[in-house]
Amino acid sequence: MWVSKKELLALSEGIHAAFEGQPFDPRDDREGALSILKNDIYTLTHAGQEQKNVLEEEKERLAEYLSDISHQLKTPISSILLMTELMTDAPEETQRDFLLGIKKEIRHMEWLVSVLLKMAKLDSSAVNFHAQETAVSYLLKEALKSLDIILDIRNQTIRLLHDLTLSCDKKWTVEAMINLLKNASECSGENGEIVIDSGQNPLYDWISVTDAGEGLKKEQMAGLFRRFEGSQKENGYGIGLPLALSIMRAQNGDIEVMPGGNGSGATFFMKFYK
Repeated sequence: MWVSKKELLALSEGIHAAFEGQPFDPRDDREGALSILKNDIYTLTHAGQEQKNVLEEEKERLAEYLSDISHQLKTPISSILLMTELMTDAPEETQRDFLLGIKKEIRHMEWLVSVLLKMAKLDSSAVNFHAQETAVSYLLKEALKSLDIILDIRNQTIRLLHDLTLSCDKKWTVEAMINLLKNASECSGENGEIVIDSGQNPLYDWISVTDAGEGLKKEQMAGLFRRFEGSQKENGYGIGLPLALSIMRAQNGDIEVMPGGNGSGATFFMKFYK
């Protein structure tokens, strides 16, 4: 088979252009070894460009996370620095209040960084989910280990109406429940009762979390699962619910919200599709 020098030079220039990110498609509809080679070159250069694009996206995502972490930590760090400076000349009782405030901000920072790192792992598909048959009562018991103090301070109670065994990743589903329960606690106020229920239908198994609040307004619904959406809640970070949604979707599930109102709190349904 005879190949002209012009064709070889064109292929060489095209390959160099492709590795610099420029479009290059040498394929043709002719038969023969040269056409096969051109197809292979296209496949190789295209795969290389795809890999380059993936790496660029990961780089941008990492930069975005670092920016998010930096931005979200500014407020608690500024608060801690201010209280530290004011403590020097403050009365003893005020110093105790400042110390409590500093501890509170540090706990918030610890929680924030933990959640951001978990979201980064989910977004980069670095999490392997292992589904197991698990009772809702077990998931709830494990989730409450992280919320007992908060519930006790607010004198809130949890009631499970119906238990159910479903297939899910225990660890990550507990993490999603923690964030839904935390949200329900913040919405319920003192002395409220948070109701947990579960059930199944032909399409999916479900767990619901209903708070004792006043329900959600239409404008609140739109931004529930947007990361770092402005929040009037205690922490105000706006990442607990997005994390819960990411966890559910990563294991072929979803979260649906019934806004409530007229004396009823909002209900969050965790759906586990069959």
